[in-house]
Amino acid sequence: MASYAKSGDNRYLEQLIALYSNDLYHYLITQSNTHLAYDVSQQTWLKVIEKRHLYQAQTTPKAWLFKLARNTLIDEYRRQQHFVELDENTHLPAKQSEQSDTNISYEAFDAALKQLSFVQREAITLQQEGFSLTDIELITHSNAETIKTRLRYAKKNLKRLLGASNEQA
Repeated sequence: MASYAKSGDNRYLEQLIALYSNDLYHYLITQSNTHLAYDVSQQTWLKVIEKRHLYQAQTTPKAWLFKLARNTLIDEYRRQQHFVELDENTHLPAKQSEQSDTNISYEAFDAALKQLSFVQREAITLQQEGFSLTDIELITHSNAETIKTRLRYAKKNLKRLLGASNEQA
């Protein structure tokens, strides 16, 4: 990223896209739907091109990219007037499922993840992407204690949602 920021050489941009495009899309799809994730992904790469001069070397390239993507997604939600930031203490009703085995399928986990508030879903997804607490702070513009709280509630809600779906016979 530092090389691309300095030179603007498209070879470096192609390397960044090869390295991070799948992770970026995965993050966006957990925060939105497939159409919006694709659009925001494309908009994010355009912003990388436009704002490459703003990249600071002390930031990891992936964290900077996800920060751009998050801001772009929130801007898009606001533009569409769909952005509602639920309180991270929100307790969601357990969704009943017909799944009776104790193994949790990807579909069940995805459905449970989609039921979390935006901030909880975002925190847990970024953690799953391998970001450190410091990186998550940077991406979300939140402090460490807030991130820890969001992660704790996200995990608690996921356990409850997935536990309820597995207990249903």
